[in-house]
Amino acid sequence: MGTFGELRIGTRGSPLALFQASWVREQLLKNHPELIIHLVKIKTTGDKIQDAPLAKIGGKGLFVKEIEEALLRREIDLAVHSVKDVPTDLPEGLHLSAITKREDPRDVLISRKGKSLKDLPKGARIGTSSLRRQIQLLSFREDFTFVPLRGNLDTRLKKLELLHLDGIVLAYAGVKRLGFEDRITEILPPEISLPAIGQGALGIEARMGDECCEEKIRVLNDWESSIAIRAERAFLKRLGGGCQVPIAALGRLEDSDLRIDAMVGTLDGKRLIRDFVKGSTDRPEDLGKELAQRLLEKGAEEILREIYQRNVP
Repeated sequence: MGTFGELRIGTRGSPLALFQASWVREQLLKNHPELIIHLVKIKTTGDKIQDAPLAKIGGKGLFVKEIEEALLRREIDLAVHSVKDVPTDLPEGLHLSAITKREDPRDVLISRKGKSLKDLPKGARIGTSSLRRQIQLLSFREDFTFVPLRGNLDTRLKKLELLHLDGIVLAYAGVKRLGFEDRITEILPPEISLPAIGQGALGIEARMGDECCEEKIRVLNDWESSIAIRAERAFLKRLGGGCQVPIAALGRLEDSDLRIDAMVGTLDGKRLIRDFVKGSTDRPEDLGKELAQRLLEKGAEEILREIYQRNVP
């Protein structure tokens, strides 16, 4: 920790990242009112490069690298990330110490004229840079066309009008956290758009062995969200996927067991491989690996090899 009784939280400077870091700060202060907590804004590579799809500039770790370096240099005591931005391999000496209670993990459609996904016009132009979303939407309707869309949430909402898009697809969690829920046209079920690994949850990253800090953070960990996300991240790690490969997974409790649904697909959306496993909550990582193996045996290995050969990270 910083000076005795002080805690420094590293965060990106976007409105959503600041909202999330401020929420973590509030939760910590509720439980440890004696603390003085500072937010430290850190600009990441992903924030600096706004005009290129993440897949083209190296999707892994673009929104966390500089923050992790600050953690290792002891300039901050913990970092708040959207879990879906965090690579499965963390720098030596760091770990995800807590996973917060997950917000709704689903994707949502915000359409310009209030039409649902199935009612959008033929050849509808949809704003999203996510390969995962694109291939699932193409599988749903092969006539869709996609317009790359990056930037803060409010920037994306403005581009809906400026670029005359028919709709944009976003994570429900971010839309809700920033108070744009009334703009949502449709919540997309996982059968149409299975979410990104970790979508909707915040990860608190800390230095291993920093007991003073760990003890303060422990209260933020949500058991149910944590086991689901541990399974999803083990699944992703087994497939070797970065955040810009068309891989999706969602873990959730079902009858006191853990169920994980997952998907890997081709870039044209013509072939999606889906499967699920269900088992004990005692072994979330094993379930994630088991599901990855099932998908690999059903053809995911061939699909991923082809995607990696196209230089998608």
